[in-house]
Amino acid sequence: MSEPASTDREKKRPPLNGRRALPSNNSNAEENDVPEMDAFGLIPRGFNPKDYLRVVDIHMFKEPNEIQQQHHTDKYYNPKLIVRRGRPFQIQIDFSRPYDPEKDQIWLEYLIGRYPQPNKGTYIPILIGDVLKPGEWGAKITHRENNSIRLSIMSSATCIIGKFRLYIAIWTPYGIIRTHRNSATDTYILFNPWCQLDAVYLDDEKEREEYVLNDVGIVFHGDVNEVKLRSWSYGQFEENILDACLFLMDKAELELSGRGNPIKICRVASAMINSKDDNGVLAGSWDNLYDYGVSPSAWTGSVDILLEYYSSKQPVRYGQCWVFAGVFNTFLRCLGIPARLITNYSSAHDDNANLQLDFFLDDEGQVDNRLTKDSVWNYHCWNEAWMTRPDLPVGFGGWQAVDGTPQETSDGMYRCGPASVQAIKHGHVCFQFDAPFVYAEVNSDIIYSRMGKNGSQVIEKIDTTHIGKLIVTKGVGNDDMVDITENYKFQEGSAE
Repeated sequence: MSEPASTDREKKRPPLNGRRALPSNNSNAEENDVPEMDAFGLIPRGFNPKDYLRVVDIHMFKEPNEIQQQHHTDKYYNPKLIVRRGRPFQIQIDFSRPYDPEKDQIWLEYLIGRYPQPNKGTYIPILIGDVLKPGEWGAKITHRENNSIRLSIMSSATCIIGKFRLYIAIWTPYGIIRTHRNSATDTYILFNPWCQLDAVYLDDEKEREEYVLNDVGIVFHGDVNEVKLRSWSYGQFEENILDACLFLMDKAELELSGRGNPIKICRVASAMINSKDDNGVLAGSWDNLYDYGVSPSAWTGSVDILLEYYSSKQPVRYGQCWVFAGVFNTFLRCLGIPARLITNYSSAHDDNANLQLDFFLDDEGQVDNRLTKDSVWNYHCWNEAWMTRPDLPVGFGGWQAVDGTPQETSDGMYRCGPASVQAIKHGHVCFQFDAPFVYAEVNSDIIYSRMGKNGSQVIEKIDTTHIGKLIVTKGVGNDDMVDITENYKFQEGSAE
């Protein structure tokens, strides 16, 4: 007898990836349906949910107030509650009758994405307790009056960055009753450079004001003998920019459980800022042809670019290095990662990752463009993001170079960083991510050589001082140009 044909249902069954894998949870925009009644079994005929404590209303204290100021989120133009992780915030719950802690058992549920799970940090049940532990999820009652309680809620200092949905759950003998889905109670949670337990903690208030809260900046360009500057509007607090930045992580399909980690976020954002292999935000053009788009020098800020991308889902045309860096800076500051824009004068592009620039000369002693693949740009802009690096030895946290301009692929995508600036300075090019490429940009030697008749290569001269002549950024609290060359390399001619 022949084998029975497999049924259609078997054909449609999705492949199993490992142990009882749930589908990947990589979109903040998608939601699951949460049951308003989770029955424990058969519900008796006389059961009436109205006999139990009911939530009548939830107040989120969203309008700019003391809480927003303490969280440094009062500048965001957004109708929802925005808080920073690892710091308490308040909500008020109005019930159908006075809350009695002896009789009533209630808890909060924060959910993110479509397949929330406690072990992934995407489903967070919070019982009401007596104390809040720093940097851990918890809730306690701070005020009770008539039918209302006011809660102080602490979020974890390592929790996911994004938009959470809130439900209040009430226990009854026959099942759990939940509040219905109410988008007005959605809560955005961001990185917190003011919290010592956060990976992006920055201990200088003036630097936090500059690198997180300042929404305008300066881009230095031109060349090392004639430095020019243009202003750039980051606009990280403008309407819909926060949603546009969260959308970038959805588009990159970054697993929600990884979105509390600034290293992972920088890594995927570096690829998403350019459109080279993932239909990201900006298409680059370096040939002075800007058909069907805008010349890079016409942009004055990030807001129009991010909003156009968020609505069209198509790459915006066109960008060059400072535009990529300006948009990347907006993304980082918007999510709460301290960030600044860097300009490197005489910036090397090492095509073959041998940490030097190979320039081949023709018979007249001129550079032969046919043979020479490496290049030097008058200037190149990238970003630095501030964070700890638990994946590297001690001492390599702090500023990390990240670059959204597509130059070379890294793990198969056009992206660069985060590379520890300290590691680049000390020549630790084995550390992830992309330290060799950034090292070459600021500190490679130019090897001028000539091809002999027999195919041999004769070195004519070596220039050790041309690359990375000057590395600058905007001053803290002013528009001065600050020389940070020594952050990236020891002085030319010194023992190091």
